[in-house]
Amino acid sequence: MDDEAAPRVIIERRGAVLLIGLDRPAKRNAADLRMLQELALAYGEYARDDALRVAVVHAAGDHFTGGLDLADLAPRLADGLDLIPEGGVDPWQLTGPVLDKPVLVAVQGTCLTLGVELILASDLTIAADSTRFGQIEVSRAILPFGGATLRFPRAVGWGDAMRWMLTGELFDAAEAHRMGLVQEVVPHGAQLDRALELAERIAAQAPLAVRATLANAKLAVREGDRAAIERLPGELARLSATEDARTGMAAFLSRTAPNYQGR
Repeated sequence: MDDEAAPRVIIERRGAVLLIGLDRPAKRNAADLRMLQELALAYGEYARDDALRVAVVHAAGDHFTGGLDLADLAPRLADGLDLIPEGGVDPWQLTGPVLDKPVLVAVQGTCLTLGVELILASDLTIAADSTRFGQIEVSRAILPFGGATLRFPRAVGWGDAMRWMLTGELFDAAEAHRMGLVQEVVPHGAQLDRALELAERIAAQAPLAVRATLANAKLAVREGDRAAIERLPGELARLSATEDARTGMAAFLSRTAPNYQGR
């Protein structure tokens, strides 16, 4: 039974990695307004803390998310949803500041609507072979409003995006991997461990360089190649002057593992 008083989103720090867990398994992690706002607050905590280098979004239970909890949200849709409370950052990156630190997603079971859009707004996704995806809004007489109309065609190509958005049909993990929506498919139950393995690998890299790389790639998407190209020389000069750059060179010369401090 769903505990109305319990948190909908659980956060856990593992060194430089922040785990952000959807935790409403009795409802297949369907998102009500509380879950959406708690998720935004978790992203805000991640964005503000420089000690956190990578975030991994995952979900309790057998399913990532059944999508929107329409019983809670449908009456609010016509008036607009206030999803981002003070201190929060938009997980779907449609409003507010652009997140310049990587987000990985681990999915399993059902992954509908806002779950697919969370993948599209993130940087790398590991899917369990049990996962079934669906952008099913047209079946509910609404349209995707978390970024799928913008990002799905860019990520997988126009035809594949329209195939799934306009029919509202479900597709499996193999199809998601073929299209490039997810980067790896693993056995059910292994998705979080694999995402954490990759997150820890990313967290071990020079954090200023990771953030600069991600920011430049996002700039190219938002403002075009020319804007990103013009930013490259200054960013390279800035990074080359950091303590981390000296650490990386010393580690290369001594054939030891660098310990980057983000300075």
